[in-house]
Amino acid sequence: MKKIKSMQLVFATNNLHKVIEINQILRGVDLDNYEVVTMKEIGHTTDLPETHETILENAIEKAVYLNKNYYVSCFSEDTGLEIDALNGKPGVHTAHYSGTRDPKSNIECVLTEMGETTRRSARFRTVICLILNGQQHIFEGVCEGIIRFEPSGTQGFGYDPIFQPEGYDKTFAELPFDIKNKISHRGKATEKLIAFLKSNG
Repeated sequence: MKKIKSMQLVFATNNLHKVIEINQILRGVDLDNYEVVTMKEIGHTTDLPETHETILENAIEKAVYLNKNYYVSCFSEDTGLEIDALNGKPGVHTAHYSGTRDPKSNIECVLTEMGETTRRSARFRTVICLILNGQQHIFEGVCEGIIRFEPSGTQGFGYDPIFQPEGYDKTFAELPFDIKNKISHRGKATEKLIAFLKSNG
């Protein structure tokens, strides 16, 4: 008999790539009483506001908006790529650093600004904000690595073709999804979310 879930958790994003990645991470995970659904399933199809200058504030803003307008428990995430040679940029502007949301344009912009510098250290940072029963909970995941001089690989999305995680000789776009999701910033933050939900089921 199929177990009936008692509480829906809305994932506050319209980014299909993020939905797919979160679903891959959650595959096979029993969240006890919780069922994760998309914004589309509750009737929200437009982008959520992101008006702040930190990924933490943006993550909170999106979750609060959905919670207040739809009266649902939900979680949002915001992610930034922080490149040391660019003084932490693109950071909060990661998704539209070139002035567009086109991944290739964003990658070209980053590589052009970095030039031939050998200082390639960088990190992806993800912040998840969960609002459960009116209470906010924050989970963070960080993945250290370097920026390649040119793109490599066809999997993943965003800056994955130029980000090589620490301890690996392949970019995120070259690694199998199961490995990427285990070591990635989003994977680490989601694992903390899962652990919290399991302990509060």
